[in-house]
Amino acid sequence: MITVSNLTKRYGSRIAVDDMSFDVAAGRVTGFVGPNGAGKSTTMRMMVGLTRPDHGDVRYGGVSYTQLLHPTRTVGSVLNAGNMHPGRTARNHLQAMAALSGIPARRVDEALHEVGLDSVADQRAGGFSLGMRQRLALAGALLGEPEVLLLDEPSNGLDPDGIRWLRNSLSDFAAKGGTVFVSSHLIAELEMFADDLVVVGGGRLLAAEPVAATLARGETTVMVRTPVAADLAGHLHRHGITVSVDGDRLSLRGTTLAAVSQIAYDHHIQMVEITEASRSLEEILLDMTGATAEYAAA
Repeated sequence: MITVSNLTKRYGSRIAVDDMSFDVAAGRVTGFVGPNGAGKSTTMRMMVGLTRPDHGDVRYGGVSYTQLLHPTRTVGSVLNAGNMHPGRTARNHLQAMAALSGIPARRVDEALHEVGLDSVADQRAGGFSLGMRQRLALAGALLGEPEVLLLDEPSNGLDPDGIRWLRNSLSDFAAKGGTVFVSSHLIAELEMFADDLVVVGGGRLLAAEPVAATLARGETTVMVRTPVAADLAGHLHRHGITVSVDGDRLSLRGTTLAAVSQIAYDHHIQMVEITEASRSLEEILLDMTGATAEYAAA
């Protein structure tokens, strides 16, 4: 649904986005991740015409954003949840958006219901919490019943129940054939519902792949505790398995729990404990982007 081709943006001598290309598939949730300063917000602004690229373009079903006949019916975006007049009620805010975009007035109350703001529809946005503003911003994105949702850190300010609601809403949207492109620093949360990842660092694309492929980059470690650690280590070495021994504990890489269990069984070796641990998505992404992080703690 979305094709990003050779996007480049400079601010003076600084390259914010450097020749970035990737595709975002319909019917899937794609996470957009990277450290602060990686170029995520600049890329998303270029995707909806708020920032003009120096080079490259973005197309939705083969059409650039500026050439879409009804942009709000194709792309619903939230790049700044605070972008609303504090003196307007939630309903007034959406009514103004609907009028400007030629969207039927009936969609206002429908969108408020979709994001759970029915009970506060006539309260002023200036009194809303950050989480309520996030919901109202998402209602604005949903007004035109778009094919694409483009969201920058939509879970900011949401409580645990709100985060679960958001996760389920975006998954349902994608399941109905919609395209979801969402940036987030909450990697553990993103892992629960994203299908694909676009990983960036230093303005460059580092990876564009399914979440499963990113997880496969992490090495699995098998931990074993046995009273005959040296004997088991010898057998494992002969099978080409990397072994680290610490007393009665072995740490193994390049193997699986099933393989180690079979080797121990074949040689009648008693194991007191055996566990398998994989690196988290967050750890893998930190390794992938670490060298490009603009702000890193000592």
